[in-house]
Amino acid sequence: MKDLLKEISKLAIQSQAFGLTNEHKQSGWLGNSPATMEGILKAERRLGVELPNDYKEFLLLTNGFFTPCDSTEPIFEAINNIDHLKNIDAYLLEIWNEGVLIDVGKQLNRAIVVAGMEDEQYFLLIPPDYSVNKWQYWKFANWIPGEERYESLKKYFTSVLNFMKDHSEKS
Repeated sequence: MKDLLKEISKLAIQSQAFGLTNEHKQSGWLGNSPATMEGILKAERRLGVELPNDYKEFLLLTNGFFTPCDSTEPIFEAINNIDHLKNIDAYLLEIWNEGVLIDVGKQLNRAIVVAGMEDEQYFLLIPPDYSVNKWQYWKFANWIPGEERYESLKKYFTSVLNFMKDHSEKS
């Protein structure tokens, strides 16, 4: 994961991606200082879940991460900012818990927002339940027809890197 995030950082800085700060450019890194295990445990108690291992590993590398893809990717939040979607965007849940949308709505009711609090899209972690026995990783936006699912956090960041590479080759 660390190498993947470093490569995203390097490519974003080389391409002078929109939204980079001077600190990003000087450090060559789009992340923050690592979270502490104490901070992660505190968030798990607050949320009432044990977060997936790959997300905890991510946090121990960087407690938040700027994802630079022309504002189509959400910015990952620091551990103390993440929260249940129901506490962040109750109206969205209201919409997705009606009629034919109810199956997605049931998943969103349990979702934890880890990225995109100030963006047009969220990155969600959805805890296991009786219907799906493993964590789910969703990118969710009003401009995406439904959700984009990822097998893991690493698969998501790999897709970000591939998008950046494709975009830089076309420029």
